Amino acid sequence: MSAQPFHTLHDRFSWGLELGAGNPALVVDRRRLTFGELHELALTWAGTMLAESGGRLDRVGILATRSVEAYAGMLAALYAGATAVPLNPRFPAERTQRMLDAARPDAIIADAQGARVAAELAGALPADLPVLQPSADRGHALRPDPALALAVPRPATPGDVAYILFTSGSTGRPKGVPVTHGNVDHYLRAVHARYGFTTADVFSQTFDLTFDLAVFDLFAAWGAGASVVSTPQQAFFDLPEFVARHGLTVWFSTPSTIAAVRRLGHLRPEAFPSLRWSLFCGEPLTLADADAWLAAAPKSTLENLYGPTELTISCSVHRYEPDISPGLAVNGFLSIGAVHEGMAHLICDEHDRPGIEGELCVTGPQMFPGYLDPADDTGRFLEYGGRRWYRTGDRVRRLPDGELGFLGRQDSQVKIHGQRVELAEIDWGMRRCPGVAESATVVVEVDGACELYTFYTGQATPRATLVRAMRGIFPDSLVPRYLEHVAEFPLNSNGKTDRKELACLARQRVAR
Repeated sequence: MSAQPFHTLHDRFSWGLELGAGNPALVVDRRRLTFGELHELALTWAGTMLAESGGRLDRVGILATRSVEAYAGMLAALYAGATAVPLNPRFPAERTQRMLDAARPDAIIADAQGARVAAELAGALPADLPVLQPSADRGHALRPDPALALAVPRPATPGDVAYILFTSGSTGRPKGVPVTHGNVDHYLRAVHARYGFTTADVFSQTFDLTFDLAVFDLFAAWGAGASVVSTPQQAFFDLPEFVARHGLTVWFSTPSTIAAVRRLGHLRPEAFPSLRWSLFCGEPLTLADADAWLAAAPKSTLENLYGPTELTISCSVHRYEPDISPGLAVNGFLSIGAVHEGMAHLICDEHDRPGIEGELCVTGPQMFPGYLDPADDTGRFLEYGGRRWYRTGDRVRRLPDGELGFLGRQDSQVKIHGQRVELAEIDWGMRRCPGVAESATVVVEVDGACELYTFYTGQATPRATLVRAMRGIFPDSLVPRYLEHVAEFPLNSNGKTDRKELACLARQRVAR
């Protein structure tokens, strides 16, 4: 890693500004903003909010989709010396209300859709809470005032919280994850050292700000003076044309995107010749999907990233090598690689004893300080060797070369008819069956016993054919009792396969 002094998250943007104020920083639909223009917007919005709030802001909510308000709002919150709190106006109002109650922002930046949600929640918000609506052209909305613009961004320290994101807890109550400038600084140093991004790079932006992978898109790009292109859902209807039109060189998405592009018929050989990096994170990446994507982007290097929000964007990475990666795959999934420089990990068994297979626990400068509500810390950390480790809840296996193989979530290891099995292993077996493209297995309770319910995509195949194939892989007791063909898997707001929705659907099916 470089020996650079500490830099705040918004200092990364300043680097891009120094590299070229007239260079494109952001493209949203048909709107293109240079580094200089985005910088001036952020200074104006930050100054306007500070003036309205008496000169101090601790937290700023960003109630916006992938709009200029979202991206400039993130920067403006940081420029104001505040913590950014991304909120998604497409989420249910009750969930957004819970996040607002937990974060207690001093101001909100809203786009048109966010403003409608803010109005819906007005009765539950403080009457004097400033809601900045840059796109509003009438009414009593707070509008940016260039006369109030800051001269320079306000400073921050390594221990200051850069942003707070909310993850779903086991009870359904959102858990706030504060991530400090120091956490992100360590991560972005590793990123820039690894990838060597330049001003010539153009990044995709497929994630909402409520998903921390968006922070990679924005600040890894801006820190190199590169451009970010917001990638809307409609772009996937002709992704090769979108990638070519914008000259994308860096692609970053969840692996589920690969299946979506394939279904639309766009994952054809050399469909994405401009890409030089193909990065995937957020869920396990299969070997088959990696191979298919590389055939479409043959000039790119593909990497599989792993990491929960609590460990700042990603904490380990595996670079795909055709001669090596297949031999390291577990249940057909790529290795999640080795942890980043400066980070440390343990693999703990059910008694918290270090071993070669078990729960992955990680510590280091990327580990967040603890949840917004300290009560949520209970059971999430391990004290070992005089250090505090974050329990990821993911099961891994140490591979022969020292990398980590992903086995699944702790709660995805289940007992079926007395036998312990990983749901990921069942999915691996299903993908070997004729006609099956993707598989997602959940557990349902039937007459007091746990049974496997597998959804699959690809060709609708007779049950007898699938059962016969599965019996060649697993004992009868581990062949799913229920098999259902679907056109595609539901995705959650972060673009991952929504297993909770599939589990709900399975329960509905067996209850009939």
